[in-house]
This record gives sequence, structure tokens and C-alpha cells, in this order.
Amino acid sequence: MEKQNIRIRLLSYLVIAYMILAFFWWSILLFNKNRDAFRAKSQLMKIEMIEHGEINDNAQFLKSAQYTSLSKHYTRQEWMIVGEAIVFVISLVLGVYFINRGYNKEMIASQQSRNFLLSITHELKSPIASIRLVLETLLKRELPREKTNQLQVNALKETERLNTLVNNLLFSAKLESTYHANKEPLDLHELLEEIITKLNDKYPDATFTFKQEGEMPYFQGDKMGMISVALNLLENAVKYSGNGGKANIEAHLSMQGDEQIKLEIKDQGVGIPEKEKKQIFRKFYRVGNEDTRTAKGTGLGLYIVDQIIRAHSGQISVHDNVPKGSVFEILLPIAGN
Repeated sequence: MEKQNIRIRLLSYLVIAYMILAFFWWSILLFNKNRDAFRAKSQLMKIEMIEHGEINDNAQFLKSAQYTSLSKHYTRQEWMIVGEAIVFVISLVLGVYFINRGYNKEMIASQQSRNFLLSITHELKSPIASIRLVLETLLKRELPREKTNQLQVNALKETERLNTLVNNLLFSAKLESTYHANKEPLDLHELLEEIITKLNDKYPDATFTFKQEGEMPYFQGDKMGMISVALNLLENAVKYSGNGGKANIEAHLSMQGDEQIKLEIKDQGVGIPEKEKKQIFRKFYRVGNEDTRTAKGTGLGLYIVDQIIRAHSGQISVHDNVPKGSVFEILLPIAGN
């Protein structure tokens, strides 16, 4: 598919190059024809003026009003030819640019759709297969109580994973149409501490830390939305950090313009390539290729985060961490909420 697209693109470039060269050749021919017509007509005019005794030599002819008028007329025609050539080339270049941009968007959308189908298929099949295996095991065998409890816990975890996936799909659809931030006074310090406590239980091998500088005012925000933001970013930080990943969240006031709350979620993971930092907040976009990617996900998490932050009139950006990893920076306005 990729080779076919390259061949089609090369063929289109060759056709465009041929069209431009053909038009330039046509413009040169027209320019020369115009000059030949001017010379022929000026010679005919000169002969007629000499016959009528209006002029005696070439110098008088070149200064005559008739020649001046004829010369201006053909000069305007030359500029018209040049102008039409420039307009044609600009129009062609712009047309090619917009067509190429549209084509690239369609290819990106097609690739994202393919990636989403691959990821959602895996995300659905994996927990369903695990739950089915647990149920079949419990039905066919008599197991010790401890082993039975462990299988039930595993099944519940897979059920929670399915529930999270379905909720993300529904939430992403809601964000495009009916989502409205139900704002209430939130203690972000308390909210983040609760989230980290839950994540410590869910990811016992990972390390989550929270640090706050100074007093933090109450923030007018949607509680469920802000929980979704923190969970998505912190779970991503662990997911892309491998076993025993570390995620650190810092909160403090920022005085960039109006007073704002600044949250920084830092990890020591694989990081994000510079060229993809502006793409990761798009719906269904995931870094890398779905055929070789090992981390679980559907490409909805960061899209949901970005939309919720926008609904709170905030901003989110991503930077490189030192020595490795990423830093997600969130700015949330305090005044006017």
C-alpha cells in the first residue's frame, strides 16, 4: 500500500512538472508571436506613414504618436501574458498544495482508523478471553479457596478494564456533543492524594508521588473530569515507563499573566518524539505503529484529557523530562471560573 501511494505521488508530480513546463513553453511562444505581430504591424504602419508623407525617416516614426500608441498596446499584451503565466503557476501550486494536504489528511485519518480498529479489537478480546478462561476454570475444576479468590480478583480486574474502555469510548463521543463541565469548588490537593492512593493499590510495583508548593486555592472545576485527567496522565506515565515505573505530580501557583494553577506530571519513561508532540492529543492517535506497539491503549486518553482541559479554559503541553521521559504541563485559570 505504501509503495503504491509513493508511485501515485511520483506520477502526479511528473504530470504537474509536465504541465508547468508545457505552460512555460506556450507562454514563450505566445510572447514571441506577440513581438512578431508588433514588428509586422509597426513596419506596415511605417510604410503607410512614409507613403502619406507624414514622416521622412525612422527617427520621426519612433517619435510619432501612432507608434507610441501601438507600442503601449503591445507592451500591455506582454504584461498580460506574463501576468497570466504567474497566476496560472500560483494557482497550480496552490491547487497541488491543497490537494496534497487533503490527501495527507485522508491518509492520516485512514491510518488512525486502522490503528483504532486494531487496538480496540485487542483491548476487547484480551479481557474477554481472560474472563472466559477464569469462568471455564471455575466451572470445570474444584480449586482451593485461595486459588479461586485469586482468579475472581483477576476477573474483576479485567472487568474493570473493560468498563474503563467502554466509559472512555462513551466519554469521547460525549465530549464532541453534549459534554458540559459541572463546576464545583475542588480541593485539588485532596483530590490528587485520593487518586494516588487508589493508583498505589492498583499498581503496587509503580511509585507515585505528589508535591505541592505553598497553599492552593479551591478550583472551580468538574470533579469527574479532573479525576479523568489525573488518572489518564498518571496511568500513561506508568504504562510507558515499564516495570516499576515512577510518576511524579507537582502543583503550585503560576503567575504567567493571570493567576493560574500549574500541574506537572513527570515520568521517566521512553519519552515522546518531537515531531509527535503536537499529534498526541488528537483522537485515536498513538505514538508508533499498532502492529509493533506493545503498550495497551486506544488513543483516547490524551484526547479526553485535552478536551476536558479546554472545557475548563486551560492549556496542556508536553515537554522532555531530564534525564529521560516526559513532562505534561497543565495550566488552569483560577479567576473567572
